[in-house]
Amino acid sequence: MIHHYLLGWLLLFMLISFLVLRSKNPKMPVWAFMSFLAFMSVIGGLVSVDEIPAVIDLNVIFFLIGMFSIVALAESSGLLGLISYWFITRVKSTYGILIASSLVFGLMASFAVNDTIAVMGPPIVYVISKATGISLEALLLVLAFSITIGSVTTPMGNPQNVLISISSGMKAPFISFVTYLFIPTLINLIVTPIIVSFIEGIPRKKLELGLIAEESLKNRKEAIIATVSLVSVIFIMITNDILRLESKPHIEEIGFIPFLVASAMYFLVDEPRKIIKEIDWGTIMFFITMFIAMQGIWNAGVAGEIISVFLKSKPSQAIEPFAISAISILLSQLLSNVPFVKLFVTYMSTLGYTGNDVKAWISLAMSSTIAGNLTLFGAASNIIILEMIESRYNFTISFKKFFKIGVVVTAINLTVYLLFIYLL
Repeated sequence: MIHHYLLGWLLLFMLISFLVLRSKNPKMPVWAFMSFLAFMSVIGGLVSVDEIPAVIDLNVIFFLIGMFSIVALAESSGLLGLISYWFITRVKSTYGILIASSLVFGLMASFAVNDTIAVMGPPIVYVISKATGISLEALLLVLAFSITIGSVTTPMGNPQNVLISISSGMKAPFISFVTYLFIPTLINLIVTPIIVSFIEGIPRKKLELGLIAEESLKNRKEAIIATVSLVSVIFIMITNDILRLESKPHIEEIGFIPFLVASAMYFLVDEPRKIIKEIDWGTIMFFITMFIAMQGIWNAGVAGEIISVFLKSKPSQAIEPFAISAISILLSQLLSNVPFVKLFVTYMSTLGYTGNDVKAWISLAMSSTIAGNLTLFGAASNIIILEMIESRYNFTISFKKFFKIGVVVTAINLTVYLLFIYLL
């Protein structure tokens, strides 16, 4: 129907316009705008009310609720701060601090969801900047880049990875992600702070930090519970992947694993109401409404039409990782990476991609995430960092400065990842 087609274009135009102009009205969260697009999709007849339960992927929603719960406890107990300070205080030079910060924040983002590390990171790097004299801007850039890079590594590192690992039908998502992406992630986490320090002109000198890591621990009992919970989720997911590969009884709906672990965790903590309030419910709301809004745009025939301009059919394996990566980095800047991934996963399925096309899905996860290092507005974690430093420290990073370094960082990161994907 012509009015559905036009409405689809209108919704897409509204989404792109909002993302481009969001800096003009930072009080309007992305989830609130996505909710309006979902409302428009239903009222305009692109998605029927009865279709909504089938459109919303509860597997993804419960995965996020479970992981956010565990990470909220890890943060409130001081566990994440303890890990950060413990590693950072063991290095004795400016370059060492930058590389250690990158590795710590990046590896934590692999398991603790990148947006959470974006919240806890700025206060830590502010203290480090004051204690060492290293430029706050340089440390914040390293923080932003490393969170994005680190979150590439696992299915739980960021929301788009969750979406891909669950929606793609990959048989062993955790093992596949780590196999393809862990080593290049470590390389990029080491190379990136060196790039930043070179461009920013940071001199190499010895340092002596007077920070005590243990002081960041607020509740030892809850830190232990958070550690056990997180390790349990990782262990169960790896075991489940192995059982699935061996065609033995396993859990199909992997999104419920973190949720079930968190359900037990809530009974053991001192103040469960406090923990549940710390969950990023805005992201949960974003996903629920994003599923509806993106389904509406897909049903209108608009998304497939745009993506087909860049990828008309399933490419050969020789160019597949590069082609998917190029499209992801470009369109993630326009649509934001999570809405883009939702549409592209659906499109890839229409081209015949299945859970057996591991390299294709890994390429999509990697590139849609690394796209966040190209521009300041390319990742939600960048926005979180920006909002925190502006409100708390009266400091900011310009779009131009981020892009100037981000172009170099993204190009090198992408090259490293693609080399490993092709080699494997």
